[in-house]
Amino acid sequence: MRVMNLWLLIAAINGFLAVAAGAFGAHGLQGRLDPHHLEIFETGARYQMYHALAMGLAALAMRGTASGAAQTSAAFFLVGIVLFSGSLYVLALTGIRAVGIVTPFGGLAFLIGWGALAWAAATVSA
Repeated sequence: MRVMNLWLLIAAINGFLAVAAGAFGAHGLQGRLDPHHLEIFETGARYQMYHALAMGLAALAMRGTASGAAQTSAAFFLVGIVLFSGSLYVLALTGIRAVGIVTPFGGLAFLIGWGALAWAAATVSA
């Protein structure tokens, strides 16, 4: 139960940060970034929100035999947020294109997280 609550907290914090980033992008960056970089920033916020919700779902699956796979899923969702969304935020705000090399690794982490969540669903027991 304690691990589930920790992951729910981490998911909630990421959801909060995704909403804040989206609002900052829509209101604080409009007119400061060109449309292409603003779109990159918004993509980072959108994927952060998707995976904050997915992390919360993984946390709720942390019971019985599914616990290990669900914890793995949540961890990979968090790594994906840091690498994927984080690199897009940095790219959009700084224009440093080299940081874009990290983005696919974040996408891979998201895919592994979804695979682990599927495994958790397939192995769940009361």
